[in-house]
Amino acid sequence: MSVLDPPGVAEDDVTAMLPASRPLSLIDGPDGKRTLDDSVLLELYRQLVRGRRYNTQATALTKQGRLAVYPSTTGQEACEVGAVLALDRQDWIFPTYRDTLALLVRGVDPVEVLTLLRGDWHNGYDPTALRVAPLCTPLATQTLHAVGLGHAARLRGDDLVVLAMTGDGGTSEGDFHEALNFAAVSRAPVVFLVQNNGYAISVPIAKQSAAPSLAHKAIGYGMPGVLVDGNDAAAVYRTVRQAARRAREGGGPTLVEAVTYRLDAHTNADDATRYRDAAEVEFWRRRDPVDRMERHLRERGLLDDAGVDRVRREAEEMAADLRARLSADPSPDALDLFEHVYARRTPQLDEQRALLAAELTAAAAVGGSGTEEAGQ
Repeated sequence: MSVLDPPGVAEDDVTAMLPASRPLSLIDGPDGKRTLDDSVLLELYRQLVRGRRYNTQATALTKQGRLAVYPSTTGQEACEVGAVLALDRQDWIFPTYRDTLALLVRGVDPVEVLTLLRGDWHNGYDPTALRVAPLCTPLATQTLHAVGLGHAARLRGDDLVVLAMTGDGGTSEGDFHEALNFAAVSRAPVVFLVQNNGYAISVPIAKQSAAPSLAHKAIGYGMPGVLVDGNDAAAVYRTVRQAARRAREGGGPTLVEAVTYRLDAHTNADDATRYRDAAEVEFWRRRDPVDRMERHLRERGLLDDAGVDRVRREAEEMAADLRARLSADPSPDALDLFEHVYARRTPQLDEQRALLAAELTAAAAVGGSGTEEAGQ
């Protein structure tokens, strides 16, 4: 065999790597009566309602100055809810800065989810305990970290899968290419979830990629690509569940593209009306993932008005607690600057910490003296 000969992959295998021409959809399809177990569908709905309320509350808190920024996922909740519920507890999640709902579904405290976006800390929770990497602001860098962890797990024989989340804009980054290439070569147990919400801030997908779909990119790396309706939580759940099972059994990575839409602006600092029109937004609003799941459950006789009210009350209680806790002013400790820099502080950091501690003590003494004099 010469280097010019094609690799030994059967034509049927190559064809199987290609995504379908249309995104997979379950709840509106002909087999809608047999989508998933009733308990799974009801939990998907509960988390969708909870996620929508979380989005609206976090957006309101941003407008009130309680958060520095909030990248809303209103309209694309099904991607994160379906994907995370499809994982097992030992699996890892590597999110982007927009994937706050993924953390909420995993069980991270709602306030700790927003700690980065509040500006208090770079991260508000223990990644190792929760198996959730920190929210990542640089595009696609977390995909490399996800592959590294997945590759290490495979070498050690650990039974876990890694969910690497990114947006359509992240697929234009070099890190994304490197992550998929290494994952495929090493057969790392990684599921790459691309939430294609139509825009990388203001850049539409048509100006990012000329491929038939982002899922078609998978075959270039030697992995399957799957196209799924990102506003159908049941379809996302089944797709990620199947990809995770394949990875867990040694089949290697899968690239899943979830076609969805970001109804809100990129962040509170963005004016989306400058690059998209109201008719486009309204088209996608009619495909709202929360409304679609509710209709599906009602049609199956799994949900009634009382059930809807119960889920909404639970979501409202979560929002009230979040509102109350984030409305309290934080009390940061300046000495925390020296924590979590290294596993063990260096002598230089110890020296700097001692210097700052002395200055703070002196300042407090002066401030206290001034207060006593003013009281006299």
